[in-house]
Amino acid sequence: MELENPASRTSSEEGNRGELENEKGGELDLNDTRNGKKKKKKNGNRSVSFYLPKIGFGCFRVQRDEEGNIDMEVVNGSGERRKPSHLLIMVNGLVGSAKDWKYAAQEFLKTYPEDIIVHCSKRNYSTLTLDGVDVMGGRLAEEILLVIKRHPNLRKISFLCHSLGGLIARYAIAKLYELKEDVQVNGEYNKHEFRDESYEDEFRGKIAGLEPINFITCATPHLGSRGHKQVPMCCGFYVLEKVAVCTSYFFGRTGRHLFLIDKDSGNCPLLFHMAGDREDLKFLSALQSFRHRVTYANVRYDNVVGWSTSSIRHRSELPKLKGLSGDSKYPYIVNVEMAKIQNPQLYVPSEAEVNRFKKSDLEEEMIKGLSSVGWDRVDVDFHRSKQRNDAHLTIQVQSQF
Repeated sequence: MELENPASRTSSEEGNRGELENEKGGELDLNDTRNGKKKKKKNGNRSVSFYLPKIGFGCFRVQRDEEGNIDMEVVNGSGERRKPSHLLIMVNGLVGSAKDWKYAAQEFLKTYPEDIIVHCSKRNYSTLTLDGVDVMGGRLAEEILLVIKRHPNLRKISFLCHSLGGLIARYAIAKLYELKEDVQVNGEYNKHEFRDESYEDEFRGKIAGLEPINFITCATPHLGSRGHKQVPMCCGFYVLEKVAVCTSYFFGRTGRHLFLIDKDSGNCPLLFHMAGDREDLKFLSALQSFRHRVTYANVRYDNVVGWSTSSIRHRSELPKLKGLSGDSKYPYIVNVEMAKIQNPQLYVPSEAEVNRFKKSDLEEEMIKGLSSVGWDRVDVDFHRSKQRNDAHLTIQVQSQF
């Protein structure tokens, strides 16, 4: 089973909401089992199950390991797993946490109960999201490998990321792209030192040994937060944008990465480095390996991430607001642009000339690089929603509308 094309729907339009009753201190508390059955496993993992009346044949099972990472899946009435093969990784944004995805995770499981495991990443949360995109990407890559080891039947992998989480995931998949160490192939781990050509083929074009399916970002600043209207709250005023750059230091290495003022990748900003394939990490090839790449972008009311940076487009390419409108089924989706036919030759921005680039040149090169893999672009407008003034979080769908 494969999830449908993510550009054809939005999780905000899902039906009835399933509730997990045991939340304490902002985390899922698996010690509290008011509406579920608790089970402690030998390896120290805890799990709890909740009946799904709308599905009628199973339960949610939420499993948390000793480090607090959360997996959600559907089991039958006797608690037996259905051996799902599709792993969905959900990645939170700046100062966020795994609980931000609780509602969305439930909706995905209700829609695809047979063949999906949802993992809400918790390795990067709260102030840990200030450590830098590269550090967080490395943590997420390690976390994903641990999840795969816990579920040996997995064959496919997808990502759903909010805001900064999209950049973290892009770095993580580059580290996991065609990775051949300690990952599974067809449900088994290769422990032999000798690897023949057939072994190499098993990992070609895969992420941690799994087939990449969907890579979805919601309000992610793919081009960074530096420049005209990339941070909408600055209203395009040069002075305010300069102030924003200065305040970025309060957000640690992550702030410097977002405003393209770091030199962590030699002579160029990290996000520029991530816009092409490099000797150490194949950022574009990792993205290209997915069947679908989708950006969800707020047309307006997002005061944190601009429309062009979240949709990877020049401002001149943005559709006119007057010509945008939703339909009765998906009223908040006002425009969908399907990916153009990909050029087999990926565009690689030159790092050698980065010191001579103006900020507009940096943006131009990043757009060329990222666009060369092809993206479905979904534009969202919450103008008619009561939650429009919080559009940056609303697009993540943390609760039912």
